[in-house]
Amino acid sequence: MSDTTVKRVEKPLSIAIVVFSAIVVSLVALLFFIAPPQISLPFDPSILPQFNALMNTGVTIMLLMSLYFIKNKNINAHRFCNITALVLSALFLVSYVIYHSVSESTVFGDISGDGVLSDSEREAVGGMRMVYLILLLTHIPLAAIILPIILFTFMRAFLGQNDKHRKVARWTMPLWLYVSITGVLIYWMVSPYY
Repeated sequence: MSDTTVKRVEKPLSIAIVVFSAIVVSLVALLFFIAPPQISLPFDPSILPQFNALMNTGVTIMLLMSLYFIKNKNINAHRFCNITALVLSALFLVSYVIYHSVSESTVFGDISGDGVLSDSEREAVGGMRMVYLILLLTHIPLAAIILPIILFTFMRAFLGQNDKHRKVARWTMPLWLYVSITGVLIYWMVSPYY
């Protein structure tokens, strides 16, 4: 891509990334402040958390493969793995929004399933609740922050700005990996309470 073309498309793409990221993060945040409406879906939404964990597992695998391929200078395989990770992340995001649009959030340790953590339930889960909360409270803000970083990293590669791409990818890869791995761990920890 010529320098003129890059300069012409870089600013609109950057604006689109910022606007899109702000909309997505706002929509997801809104899901935690409004009660889910009673909507009938053509499938059982209780399968979505497991699907989300599967998508995050796929993202983790693709990112690790991507890292392997770039270390071995296989650019095409690296690109394929990253695009696949992005597609899996997009599928996760759509599924996550659908699930949280129609379902109440699950409370870790809520054995009775009433949405309230009683003293006896809190005692039963013990210190694992603190581990869960630490994972959750690091996962959520990083998931919001990583979206525009991922998109800017892709933009740099798409525009052929390889030096800029490498600089931002050094931060993107470990953060994206952390978000995808903790997403699976959070699901695994909370799944007995669905």
